[in-house]
Amino acid sequence: MWSITLKLMRKTKRMLIPAGIAIMIGAAFIASTFLFGNAMKDSLIRQTTAMFGDSNYSITLDSSALNDKELNAAYATTVGDFHIDQLRGTEGVDGVRVSTETGVNVSKDGKHVSGELISTAKDKAMLPVTITQGDQPKDSNEVALPKSLAAQLDAHIGDTVDIASRTAASGDGAKAKAEQVRVVGIATDPNGAYSYYGGAIVGSDNLLALMQGADDFNTVNAMTVYLDLSENGNEVAAKTLDAVNRLLPKHFTLMAKQQAGEQNLKSLGNGADVVTQFLMCFGVLAMLVAALVIANTFQVLVAQRRRTLALLRTVGATKNQLHGSVLFEAAVLGLIASTFGVGLGVLLMWALCASGVTGQNMRLVISWQVFAVPIAFGAIMTILASLGSARSATSVTPLEALRPIETVDRRRGGIARASIGVLLIVAGIALAAVSIWRIQSADGGAADEAQYSVTLMMAIAGAASTFLGMVVTAVFWLPVLMKGVGVLAALAGPSAKVANANIRKNPRRIASTGTALLIGVTLVSTIATGAASSKQTMNDAIATRYSVDIVAVGDDISRSMADDVTGIDGVDAALYAPATVVTLDGTDDEPGGQVLLVGVRNADQVRHVMRARLDDANITPNDVLMPRYNALTGKRFAFAGGNAEFKAMHDGKAEHTLTLHAEQNDYRRVSGDYAAVGFVDERHFSDGGLDATTHMLLVKTDTDKPGVSVDNVYTQVQEALADSTNATVSGPVAERLQWAQMVDSMMMLMVGLIAVAVLIALVGVANTLSLSVIERTRESATLRAIGMTRGQLRASLAVEALLIALVSGVSGILLGTLFGWLGAYVVLEQFGTVVFPFEWGANGIVLMVSVVAALLASVLPAHRAANTPPVEALSEA
Repeated sequence: MWSITLKLMRKTKRMLIPAGIAIMIGAAFIASTFLFGNAMKDSLIRQTTAMFGDSNYSITLDSSALNDKELNAAYATTVGDFHIDQLRGTEGVDGVRVSTETGVNVSKDGKHVSGELISTAKDKAMLPVTITQGDQPKDSNEVALPKSLAAQLDAHIGDTVDIASRTAASGDGAKAKAEQVRVVGIATDPNGAYSYYGGAIVGSDNLLALMQGADDFNTVNAMTVYLDLSENGNEVAAKTLDAVNRLLPKHFTLMAKQQAGEQNLKSLGNGADVVTQFLMCFGVLAMLVAALVIANTFQVLVAQRRRTLALLRTVGATKNQLHGSVLFEAAVLGLIASTFGVGLGVLLMWALCASGVTGQNMRLVISWQVFAVPIAFGAIMTILASLGSARSATSVTPLEALRPIETVDRRRGGIARASIGVLLIVAGIALAAVSIWRIQSADGGAADEAQYSVTLMMAIAGAASTFLGMVVTAVFWLPVLMKGVGVLAALAGPSAKVANANIRKNPRRIASTGTALLIGVTLVSTIATGAASSKQTMNDAIATRYSVDIVAVGDDISRSMADDVTGIDGVDAALYAPATVVTLDGTDDEPGGQVLLVGVRNADQVRHVMRARLDDANITPNDVLMPRYNALTGKRFAFAGGNAEFKAMHDGKAEHTLTLHAEQNDYRRVSGDYAAVGFVDERHFSDGGLDATTHMLLVKTDTDKPGVSVDNVYTQVQEALADSTNATVSGPVAERLQWAQMVDSMMMLMVGLIAVAVLIALVGVANTLSLSVIERTRESATLRAIGMTRGQLRASLAVEALLIALVSGVSGILLGTLFGWLGAYVVLEQFGTVVFPFEWGANGIVLMVSVVAALLASVLPAHRAANTPPVEALSEA
């Protein structure tokens, strides 16, 4: 029987190919989703563990159960407390690197550049940066400079440069003592460990001690030590781990690199898992579309094979054998198509990673789920979709097969179907409403990760239940909508009247065909809406968290230097302003701290250089523009009576208290050295109320401009400020663009998945329309026999296809938009204010493509029906 089944498959392969393509694309969709999630996780872990270098373990503070006293004691831990020499002598420890860093200014021949000085290691592979020329510092007063910084100073290996502590310089206003050091290497930062600073300067141990005001490197504060432990296979010997653990300071713990990466990923909100789950829902829906295509295909195959099946029954085949034959055919089709789908998914993801268009240095990471889930799911869905046809095959008798079979099914859904569908819709809406309420009451889900996971699953279940209910009840409402539109279309002429009559004649077939397109368009619209909302919401959130692209602070930054920065290609706007450090009085809920007040003419000056939304901001002599969150503690500022009280300093002594009305807006990352950066009317500096102790330069870049790169702009800003002896330059734009590139990568994948979803929908509607025309061979022949012309017959089929595409397409767009908004709100509310767009462009294209595809799908069947002689068609039927 199996050989007969395979022969039947070969005979009807043309009808099976569209169904196979649909299941192949669905499997590719799911495989690509797993691969993208793997690649995204791998990229995030590598980014968050870039500080490890080639180390595989770290010693870090475990502060989870410490009180304030214990925390203060732990923060006072020094290099000597880690017993570095004993660690190096421990069996199985191949390398040790103490991680400590400090801000410095580097000078050479009158040029000055700010940078971040980090500690060195005996093995340069353990460094978080890569030494591309020369070697890492080993002896006293040696450094390896970042490539960009070395180019700015025109420094080469063997040259001497001066390094001074930036912290010491900003502490008392006096210039820090410079130390002469020798350049022994040039470094790059391929993993972006220090992208905020444009790279890192690697310095000898004694230099780190000097820059931090310590007498000896062992007395320098340190919170992290990286280890390279010998591995036997993928495991470190228990003896080595025990020996290292015995040397750890109190409250410190040993952690593997992979574990640290997973914890870092978890602290980022498991973004990769959320994305994978979000996309996987669409993969399941894609398989449902394919299942409808398969179900319709097998129904017609069984109808066309009735004489063959009857003959098999005559020669001794049992009902069970016929039932098993159909299921076997479905399993073979599902396995073959799913296997090809997995191969397609792997190929697509490999091409995406190899092209480098993601900007995230993604790698192809294979896991067992990539193969097992799509193949198993594809085969199971194909078998399930063929169950109804398998049952039909068992009801065939020789007598039935010898007479014409009426394929038209005029049955409507029963009360049970309607009841189940309505219950699913009501339950889905209820789950969606509860998930929205939970998100609102939990402040975007940020308070409790477990609760957020439950809420996310509720939203997914709610959307799935609602959509499933709409699909189950489609046999009721889709034909009604099509009839309503068909009544208007019937006014166009005889062909449209015939199309309207065909729609009324078989509501089940119309519902089946329309549902396939409905699912596809809903899928596309959901992804398009979710993608647009995600991009706009995340871009707004990123702009809020990285409000300024480049920040420079220094007491000798001049107006001419600021003008030079403004003239740099790629600089969109710059704000040069006086600034001073003041002390903010604390409240019961929020302790005070040092605040940098910047003098500006008006709020428009700040708007021009900030990416945050400052539409309502206003700065008068009585106001201060303040951020909502403390940059050091992360807590929200709370001002008693809406007023902020500052103690202005003069010559190191408190001179007076300045009370201003606090206008708060959400902007961040202006400076991490102060609790906040506030903006006041510049007249406070001119009338003597505040003394300008430094100057601030805020720069907004245009990184979308052709030929402009972040690295070049950052380097040119450093060069423009080279004459300043203590200017500190930082580039939040680097981190902002990293996150923006990640969002763009997700959007690119979603665009690809939209194309996949469109293809599935088109295959589905083309196949089901073709099969429905084959079912109506007798009808078409009768119409031709009573005088309908070939053109009218073609037109009637085209109008029928058009009505199905329009009604199903518009319904899918409306449902998809609602589902996209729901998904975007639940997933993105924790990141910022969610944007709810309606994608006119994408939805319009999808609807147009659906209509055109439906019309094209009717061409070949209409050609067959119109060109088949009526007598021959009637005899075939």
